[in-house]
Amino acid sequence: MSDADLPDAAARELYREILRDGGRLHVADIRPEDEPTVRQLADLGLLLLHATDGFYTSINPRAVGERLGTELREESSRLLAKAALIPDLLEDLTQAYDAAPRRTEPAGGVRRVAGMVEIRHLVARLIKDYPHECLTAQPGRFQPPAQRGDGLAHTLRYIERGGSVRTIYQPQARLDGDQVEFAAESTRIGSRIRVLDAAFSRTLIFDRTVAVIPATPDNKVAAVVEDPAVVAYVVDVFEQRWQQAHVVDWAALAAGSVAPAAHEQVGRLLARGLTQRAIASRLGLSERTVAGHIARLRELYDAETLFQLGWQMRGARAGEPGG
Repeated sequence: MSDADLPDAAARELYREILRDGGRLHVADIRPEDEPTVRQLADLGLLLLHATDGFYTSINPRAVGERLGTELREESSRLLAKAALIPDLLEDLTQAYDAAPRRTEPAGGVRRVAGMVEIRHLVARLIKDYPHECLTAQPGRFQPPAQRGDGLAHTLRYIERGGSVRTIYQPQARLDGDQVEFAAESTRIGSRIRVLDAAFSRTLIFDRTVAVIPATPDNKVAAVVEDPAVVAYVVDVFEQRWQQAHVVDWAALAAGSVAPAAHEQVGRLLARGLTQRAIASRLGLSERTVAGHIARLRELYDAETLFQLGWQMRGARAGEPGG
């Protein structure tokens, strides 16, 4: 039972009204709009029907509460006992899963998966097996529009379970309305997406333990890399690209905003070498406000120092939003 199963405000008021009328409600006196509420109270046991005499009698809520509490405790005990048995009941399936061919690692820690359906199946399985961090480099149109709803749902579930997602796009992603909408929604739920103005290959990395990279130019065969040294190298390459990539305000881009946000204006002037005081004077802001915008930019660009922030922002193209 949940809070939704308990009497709502209308049911509580009707129960009080019945009490004011002596704790008895004649069936013939029930208003049509009150019939669902009466049934709710009767189902909970707060009203007892005397069919022969044609009336309901109010029942002490204390007794009803004790009964419901007992039922919940008994049901909880049954569920706990059932939960304790589940691992044993699924043990044979767990052993079969662990013994499946996917667990067989060829020499070198690399295996191949052919076909887009098999690759998507593999990725779905890795998302489950490695739920903490997903690093993605997605050049071009990374998925057909029809699949983006599923992609967003997978991203949401991954983040809701505590995972983090970082993705790199190519610049043309900002010109694709569907992809901008997807990126705006993804970043709204906690994903982080940047744009890299350079060539790069498709890459998926899960928990810095498994990497999936193309094994053919058409991306229809994937190489699954589990060798720790190779995966560490792929992660390092991704992190370098991430630092070089530009931050994009996807929400503003999706909304068609053309006026740069205040912190974006601050960022552009900062990238040109202006001091905090000069920026405040140029924009008509207080130095404290400018300092706040700079703190926001450092967070967005993962910059620990102003020097690092300026270096990263100088690599951004003119007019790039900083959100």
